[in-house]
Formats: sequence, structure tokens, C-alpha cells
Amino acid sequence: MSATDRIAVVTGASSGIGKETAKALAAEGWRVIAIGRNAERSAAAETDIRAASRGAEVTMLVADLSRLANAAQAARDIAALTDRVHVLVNNAGGMAVGKVMTAEGFEENFAGNHLGPFLLTLRLLPLLRTAAQTAPRGSVRIINTSSDASEMIKQLPWDDLQILDNFTPGGAYCNAKLANVLFARGLATRLAADGIVAHAMHPGTVDSNFITHASPGTQAYISSLPSITPSQGADTIIWLATADEPGQSSGGYFYQRAPRTPNPLVNDHAAVSRLWEESEKLVAQAGI
Repeated sequence: MSATDRIAVVTGASSGIGKETAKALAAEGWRVIAIGRNAERSAAAETDIRAASRGAEVTMLVADLSRLANAAQAARDIAALTDRVHVLVNNAGGMAVGKVMTAEGFEENFAGNHLGPFLLTLRLLPLLRTAAQTAPRGSVRIINTSSDASEMIKQLPWDDLQILDNFTPGGAYCNAKLANVLFARGLATRLAADGIVAHAMHPGTVDSNFITHASPGTQAYISSLPSITPSQGADTIIWLATADEPGQSSGGYFYQRAPRTPNPLVNDHAAVSRLWEESEKLVAQAGI
């Protein structure tokens, strides 16, 4: 199957590594459906992605995935554009400066980093499964952008995943990024029979606007770390999406194109299953 026959959905594509991923896939001839949160930034990114494209179709959708209604609508919009998706890159996310509750009743950080992508992925599974019916086994893939923050905690607070009772921005971020890795492992198990691969990855410390909404202390700390460009940060995502090797396994956690040891909780089957179940319960509360 040539790249021109393949369709990728990339979230968080209005800037940073998401935009670089979308540009790279478009440059290889993929049809790209990109999703960004900010309308103005998304319009500028669409222009850049189109400029990189080799004539393949590029569509930019505007959706804030911390709002589950937006995530559900994005899935409907994608289904109206295509009947199949070959690669889904769950890259949208961010750091919060404090606890913010959405109108739907969810903590914004956990919703944007995990619940919205979780819902979007589930709603797009029919399109991924359709693609997998005619694509080579292992070539249809879901990639979750996580972080080494996922490695910094020992357990998830199962009775309060959004840590509403004891909120800290750092704790909320670590929880959500660990959820990204657990979700990839859960997808790998559930989609194995379909031949669909799911992986998570840590991009490194990227010099982008990712930390714009983080606390001043967090911004200062991250800014003090050695950083890489968005293009360098996107490299492993692009490799996971297109290279042959990642299609030979599923449920992995990668950094710089190599397997990285995940949080031990990722190897706990009960934890993987419970994260899925608790996420379903939370999403169900939205009534979407």
C-alpha cells in the first residue's frame, strides 16, 4: 500500500511535535486529518502542513479534546471525511497551572491528556478496523504521546483519578501521562485480533509552547533542561507510524526509536484493565 492510499489523524497538530508529525506524513503523501485546539493557530498550521504536502489532501479540524463533546464531534467529523483511518496519533495534551473544572464536570488536565483522547480513539475504532481489513497486518497503528512523567509515580489514585480532593498540577500531569501508556497497553491487547498495533512514546524535552499554561515554577524547571526541536521530538512518532519494525510488536513504550522501560504498573494486567474500566465510567458521566 502506497502512502497516497493512507490516512492519518494527528491531534495536537496546531504546533510543536504534532504539527511536525502532520507535516512529515503529508510530505510522504499521506492524507492528513489534523486536529488543533486554537482556531487561529490551527489555520496557520494548516497552511504549513499543506505547503509540506505532496498534493495529498489536508484537513484541519478545530476541537478542544478536554471537552468530551468536542472529542465526540471530532470523531463524527472524521467519519464524515473518510471510512478508514490507518494511523491515529493521540498527541494533544498539555500542562495545567491549577485545577480547572470543565462545564462537563471533569478536571481539565486529565480530560485533555487522557479522557478526550480515550473517547476519540474508541469512536474511531470502526474506521481503524476497516482500514485493517485490507492493510498489511501491523500497519494500522495508534500512537500515544506520553512523557517520562509517567515513570515518576508508583500508583494511580484509583478512587480519585482526577485527584479532585488533593490536586496538584504535577501530580495530575503524571497521572494522565501514565494513563496514556496504560491505555496503549490496553489497546494492544484488545486490538491484537484485528492486527492493529498500539504504542506509547516519550518525546523528550521539546522546545515548544507546550508548557505555556504550566505554573511559573514548572516552566522555569523545564526551561532549564536540555531541549530538542519539535522536529526532533516528532521523529519517534513518525518512525512508529511508518517504519516496519514497530509493526512487529504492540503495547510498547518508546524513546528515541528504542524501547524504554515503562512504569512497572504498565506490566500489571489488573491495572491496565482497571484504567480502561474507570475511564469508561468517567466518559459515561458525560452522557455523550
